[in-house]
Amino acid sequence: MSNLDNVKHVICVASGKGGVGKSTTAANLAIALSRMNLKVGLLDADIYGPSVPILMGVAAGTRPEIKNKKIMVPIKAHGIECNSMGFLVDAQTAMVWRAPMILSAFNQIMNDTEWSALDFLIIDMPPGTGDIQLSLAQSTRLSGAVIVTTPQDIALADAVKGIEMFKKVGVPLLGVVENMSMHVCTNCGHKEAIFGEGGGLKLAKDYEVEVIGRLPLDLTIREQTDSGFPVVASSPESAAAAAYLSLAGRVLEQVGALAESATATPTITITDD
Repeated sequence: MSNLDNVKHVICVASGKGGVGKSTTAANLAIALSRMNLKVGLLDADIYGPSVPILMGVAAGTRPEIKNKKIMVPIKAHGIECNSMGFLVDAQTAMVWRAPMILSAFNQIMNDTEWSALDFLIIDMPPGTGDIQLSLAQSTRLSGAVIVTTPQDIALADAVKGIEMFKKVGVPLLGVVENMSMHVCTNCGHKEAIFGEGGGLKLAKDYEVEVIGRLPLDLTIREQTDSGFPVVASSPESAAAAAYLSLAGRVLEQVGALAESATATPTITITDD
């Protein structure tokens, strides 16, 4: 029996490039889902640059308990079960590994973690469309993928690659999240699309997926993330937290719709023709 057998839905949060806020989105999405009375885990699949320990406010040097010299007990933070390469090595350690070692490490962290009976396991993917993405798609029953992008043309061009990859390996696309979509001045309330606008909508239209979230460019998100208290946990009543909670609601809708379509039975209609 795999430790993932206890998990109802595995969702990967991916991006075509780095720097678009994918990990921040994954952490806040996980906490938002837990606020809906769901049991949630968060797996950091970025072996080279793990960020979950910082995002979730786990103290440096914290290590998971090891059972039977193999099984790792996930670390709890903000009510979320977490695991990451960042818990197993020092923050200053550079992972100078080739692809086979990276894949082995990822599979170990994913499969040798003692996940409890989770409703959702959110996987924060490394940026790009490399070995880990392919291995995950081929070896794990995924309920879907969320693509995070910004409205910039260069980010959208890379997001296309992520969409195409998941389509090729048969992973359902739950939708596109447009991060840093709009900045609202805290002094005057003026709204400004600093990174452009409409890009996520165009991407969704071109590739027949939905925009399931538009997240603001908000100083609070950056400050709270850096301090290890994602905005959904630290400021649950804020407009920024509301955007993540809305995203969580759309993820639930999409997963439910996919599950319903998968179990639907065909209807036979008899006519005189």
